Amino acid sequence: MTTRHDHEHRVTKETDVEVDLVLDGVGKVSASTGIPFFDHMLEQLGKHGGFDLSVAATGDLEVDTHHTVEDVGIVLGTAFKKALGDKSGVRRFGSGLFPLDEALVQVAVDLSGRPFLVYEIDPVAEWIGTFDPQLTEEFWRGFAFAAGITLHLRTVSGKNGHHVIEASFKGVARCLRDAVRVESAELPSTKGTL
Repeated sequence: MTTRHDHEHRVTKETDVEVDLVLDGVGKVSASTGIPFFDHMLEQLGKHGGFDLSVAATGDLEVDTHHTVEDVGIVLGTAFKKALGDKSGVRRFGSGLFPLDEALVQVAVDLSGRPFLVYEIDPVAEWIGTFDPQLTEEFWRGFAFAAGITLHLRTVSGKNGHHVIEASFKGVARCLRDAVRVESAELPSTKGTL
């Protein structure tokens, strides 16, 4: 099987984001965005997704962390879409319930080619270190739309903001891991395209 890999580098007046992604990796991850909690979440995404992932980003953090978080989502989503290729033989779907202590998050993903995000996760905490939990939705929106996937996230329970956000990243990682798994040579669609 050909290694599914992509490298993206995107520069704007607000951010400089470089992503290297290997879908069929071993969970080797490095993340440097200047936002420690966000780096920790990107590490969860790569590790639990079984992806080799390198993210290096600089941004206008003196203004806000918004641009950096959102742009990393866009660039990572672009890399994911390109690495996935024509999607021949992929499982396509992934879903599950993912706990972290008192937090429980429901995640479902479809590599449909139709970008959509349903995000029903209460941020719970106002801040986690220097990270604004509201930006998690912006990250997933950027990722889902750039990747061309349908993504649903819902909180079932949770009181600790760190736990809720981390459960969501681990959950998406595991669902993507399932969805990208190659099961056959056929395209998983009655339309003949994804």
